[in-house]
Amino acid sequence: MSDAKHPQPADRRDFLVKLGVGAGFVAITAQAGASLRSLVPNVTYDAPTTVKVGPPGEFPDGLKFLPDERLFVFRDGKTFHAISAVCTHLGCTVRAEALARPEEATVQGQTLRLTHRFMCPCHGSRYKGDGSNVSGPAPTPLPWVPPVVSPDDGQLVVDLADEVDSSFRLTIP
Repeated sequence: MSDAKHPQPADRRDFLVKLGVGAGFVAITAQAGASLRSLVPNVTYDAPTTVKVGPPGEFPDGLKFLPDERLFVFRDGKTFHAISAVCTHLGCTVRAEALARPEEATVQGQTLRLTHRFMCPCHGSRYKGDGSNVSGPAPTPLPWVPPVVSPDDGQLVVDLADEVDSSFRLTIP
């Protein structure tokens, strides 16, 4: 018999019930954590943004399109610049069209010889040879990306996620 001064010790049955409830709670919590963790991928399938595009000597004077990188690389002697081929409207790949006669344009204080213009086949956006948008639904110009020379093997390297001013030029000595 128990009274308020001397509580009766817990019996084995109460202990096992509490142990079972605790183990069930731990199991449900662990399963919920594993289910939530499965929603987060272990791997990303995004393409790398920094890519080697080749040795400078392999680029002809003028324009070279790199379809895997969706990139236009321009060479004028020892000077290089690169323009993204991704339309700023919905991300289609723009195509280059040669101009009948090259044009001279001043882009951010520098003279640029334009030999091509760009057109988006998806929705008809048009861009000048410097990437500036002329017509169509494209809201902004094509981004310029900076080519740099890799110190380890001398190849041109481009970070497709790094946007620079259209005044950027890489001159190789």
